[in-house]
Amino acid sequence: MPGGRLTKQERQQIALGLADDLSYAEIARRLDRPTSTVTREVLRNGGPGGYRAELAHRATERRAQRSRQAAPRAAQAAPQAHGRDAAAVADFEESLIGVLMASGLSKMTARVLTCMFTTDDGSVTAAHLVQRLQVSPASVSKAITFLEAQGLVRRERDEGRRERYVADNDVWYQSTVASARANDQLAATAREGVVVLGADTPAAARLENIARFLDFISESMIRAAEQAREVLHTGPVTAPDDAGAAPDEAGAPSRDG
Repeated sequence: MPGGRLTKQERQQIALGLADDLSYAEIARRLDRPTSTVTREVLRNGGPGGYRAELAHRATERRAQRSRQAAPRAAQAAPQAHGRDAAAVADFEESLIGVLMASGLSKMTARVLTCMFTTDDGSVTAAHLVQRLQVSPASVSKAITFLEAQGLVRRERDEGRRERYVADNDVWYQSTVASARANDQLAATAREGVVVLGADTPAAARLENIARFLDFISESMIRAAEQAREVLHTGPVTAPDDAGAAPDEAGAPSRDG
């Protein structure tokens, strides 16, 4: 199986595969590449609907150039905590940013959330984010405000009265609940439309069905979140030695569902 970076021709093959609605696994098979390679490539470059081979190739070249320029400084950087491989961490962070962007987050918001998710403490200050991401305080503030509204981040004060942004395990529960509440509000608004448009009209019937659908989804989300909440507070599960033998095919998301 070939290694190294994807070539321009391979990226064109990926673009053609996406246009033909092929799964990531099928595209990877035709390229003789791991599925995870294709998945990361697509998600970090616009997602299935926005992937462009030429733009993806240029972006990769720019990233490689920045890496070469930063190499002398990186060589002097402090060792990663817990003996982590710095290059592997950087690659994972880039992949996570791509996945979050594909889910609808802006690039800056995805970068901030990735930084928080990969911080062992689970909390950071604005100054830490500004220094780590090399962006302005205003950019960090805007991203945090959005994430807080989604229930993915909360603010608290430390002993020095500094404001810290926290993304601990429980934020996933809170975010799920917030999403369900947003569905409730949308359902209530849809039912207002039923009254305004007239209960016996096709438009009103459509809105009522939407409201009923959202009611069901919201109730299911809350029930599932309550049942699964304890999972967020359990210790790591040690997988068998052979569990990760084929992560490319088993662990990567598939477009087939």
